[in-house]
Amino acid sequence: MITHDKLFIPGPVEVSEKTWAAFSRPLIGHRSEDFKNLYRGIHPKLQKLFSTKQPVFLSTSSAWGVMEASIRNLSDRGVLCCMCGAFSDKWFDVTKRCGKNAEALQVDWGKHIDPKDLDRKLATGKFDTVTLTHSETSTGVLNPLPEICCIMAKYPDVTLIVDTVSSFSGVKIDMDALGIDVMLTGAQKALALPPGFSLFSVSEKGFTRAAKVPNRGFYFDFLEFKNEQAQYMTPSTPSIGHVHALESKLDEIFQEGLEARYARHAHTNALVHEWVRRAGFDFFAEEGFRTKTLTCVKNTRGIDVLDFARRLREKHHLVIDPGYGKIRGQTFRLSNMGDETEQTVSHLLACLDDVL
Repeated sequence: MITHDKLFIPGPVEVSEKTWAAFSRPLIGHRSEDFKNLYRGIHPKLQKLFSTKQPVFLSTSSAWGVMEASIRNLSDRGVLCCMCGAFSDKWFDVTKRCGKNAEALQVDWGKHIDPKDLDRKLATGKFDTVTLTHSETSTGVLNPLPEICCIMAKYPDVTLIVDTVSSFSGVKIDMDALGIDVMLTGAQKALALPPGFSLFSVSEKGFTRAAKVPNRGFYFDFLEFKNEQAQYMTPSTPSIGHVHALESKLDEIFQEGLEARYARHAHTNALVHEWVRRAGFDFFAEEGFRTKTLTCVKNTRGIDVLDFARRLREKHHLVIDPGYGKIRGQTFRLSNMGDETEQTVSHLLACLDDVL
């Protein structure tokens, strides 16, 4: 019998048996009425989760597919990449690989993007697009989205692309009220679905821009998504299992209630924060700008993080992340996103104490 090692890494996260059962329902044709009814049935719930009146699209890709698509669809003159960690930093590389002009608004890892710095950059008039990672998964930083969106409102010709991969459905994000032009997320974080699928929505401004941008390609052309979604279809063959699993997960989310869900994530996150202080560690992300779905712990005690993670897995069959990229070993990351509760997170923390 294979022992199950439970994931407490910040994605992919643990997937429940109920979700796996939905994922493995019998296949239906993706051009059938059954599929259209499936998509039609979940769409209002997706709009509510995104806080948008815009269509919500299903992409059979990781979120990086949609991130690259956003650049290809919206950027014409210049992209300002807000960079504060491994994933937000990668936008800069992706933008250049797409043949676009890119400039960095770079801060040290662990710091947040300052809206005043953004304002100064946009005042130059060089940019038509901004990329922002809301919750920087590598560092545990939560960028001040409402304040950043207030700055963006001063520049109505500039589109805003927001990666909400590790914050979506764990904290409230009001796409329409904030004026976000592309809001995208992945399946494998707080939604607690298997990886390989993503969701996104596009504003009217975003569609207008895309219509004027040449060489958008086909697979990720936003106008193709829009045309197909009007008939509750996708431009190309989707992962139907993911859509069944998403239907099941949305039922759970709205049964729990959005406010209760956000409160649960805040509470389990606070439990982890209490443990960090009690155990004599510190936080890698600066105070006041820490995400609610995971914690990036600063290894102030100088422990062997890789050995710590190995022993936790061997003894308790729990998996944590020993830090990402250049801060591997200097940090470790603990996830409280998805289906985790006070009980499951408390169990993780007790096991961490035991291994320490």
